[in-house]
Amino acid sequence: MVTFIVIGGVGLLMLLVSLVLDDLLELGDGLVSGTSLGAGLVAFGALGSIVKANGLATGWAYAAAIAFGLLVLFGVQAVVKRLKESEDGAPRVLTGVQGVVTATITGAGAGEVSLDDPRELERRLAWADTQIEVGTRIVVLEQSGSRVKVAPVTPTTPTPPAAGPAPAERAPEEQPPSGQAPEPPATTD
Repeated sequence: MVTFIVIGGVGLLMLLVSLVLDDLLELGDGLVSGTSLGAGLVAFGALGSIVKANGLATGWAYAAAIAFGLLVLFGVQAVVKRLKESEDGAPRVLTGVQGVVTATITGAGAGEVSLDDPRELERRLAWADTQIEVGTRIVVLEQSGSRVKVAPVTPTTPTPPAAGPAPAERAPEEQPPSGQAPEPPATTD
């Protein structure tokens, strides 16, 4: 039973060290983290002690402790790996992203914008060279941390006209006489 308590204590110590020193205890270039190894050793020691305390043979205690320790080790490692993959990487470049002003941006730099990007769930603090009113469409010029410098969007191309003239805009010679249906267009084969 002492062996299980010592191994469990070493595992607890590894867990505490891995909380402070993070990746220092990784084995096999990230194959097994210190956190998962510590958790596996704690599980090994705890279950081995429980089995021995219930009067079962030492062989059963080792078998159950090894199986449970490995299960915990691989389970915790899977969770650690998934959490590391979901960590924020390099900051996103927002230059060129458009949005709308949600709180007036003053010349002094205080204001707030909501950006039109599916990954932008919250509003951002913004500054500009001139005052920009609420509801104005903006474009991001630069960013500093979570703050963005913006400018009003200026239309660069005119809106294209609708395709073809509307029926009421037809020339008088194209209008059918009153009470008659318009003739279908002639087809050429």
